Amino acid sequence: MKRISETIIKGAILDLDGVLWKGDQLLCDLQLLFKQFDENKIDVILATNNGLRTVEQYIQKFSKINVPINASQVITSAIATAVLVKKAFPNGGPIYIMGEQALFSTLEEYGFFHSNENPQAVVAGLTTKFDYEMLKNASLTIQKGLPFYFTNPDPTFPSPEGNIPGAGTVLAALETASGVKAILAGKPLPFSFQVAMDRLGTKPEETIVIGDRLSTDIKGGQNAGCKTALVLSGVSTINDYNDWHPKPDLLLNNIMDFFDD
Repeated sequence: MKRISETIIKGAILDLDGVLWKGDQLLCDLQLLFKQFDENKIDVILATNNGLRTVEQYIQKFSKINVPINASQVITSAIATAVLVKKAFPNGGPIYIMGEQALFSTLEEYGFFHSNENPQAVVAGLTTKFDYEMLKNASLTIQKGLPFYFTNPDPTFPSPEGNIPGAGTVLAALETASGVKAILAGKPLPFSFQVAMDRLGTKPEETIVIGDRLSTDIKGGQNAGCKTALVLSGVSTINDYNDWHPKPDLLLNNIMDFFDD
């Protein structure tokens, strides 16, 4: 059982990239980590702004390292976006989609399909295939006055090579080209955190958000009223931490340090 400021932690919302791994490079012993969460009776939700993989692909990735997870434990920015768009368009239908296949597939699960003809909205996210033609077509569609949704604002993405361009880089290009600010769904918006706590069945004060980025994980967790822990294995540095207010509840070099007394 884990306590922070005399509060018993019952649920944890974990970021993935920069916390559990960088690309295919693991940052900790994941089997031991999940065993410790289980032994401390802390339920886990995996919440990532990375929308490049489907839930099933994440399940397969964890399975390869012998860590069983189920679909309800995974919330991606694509899922958060799909839920948000579904609130606006409960009947589903045609939308203009720009992103990786995971975004298309997730939106399809919520009753939407890509169409160039009479779309109700534009929904976009990071794609490694991003080019001028994509930028032109998406921005022209946005300029027709359609609602413009985007998965998340992360400007970079942690990798073994260093921080590489993330979804926010594509977002900046689309907003600049179209002159329209996007409706965001992923972290640090409270939407993902509320979905996670609903699945955990926990109150904010019983929930800890563990992430490597102050501007999304920590800011979002704090705004949601959760306890927060910054790990220094990803994007944010100790200098970033020193300049950040209010401070996270915990500062960790690695997520495994969470269980140190």
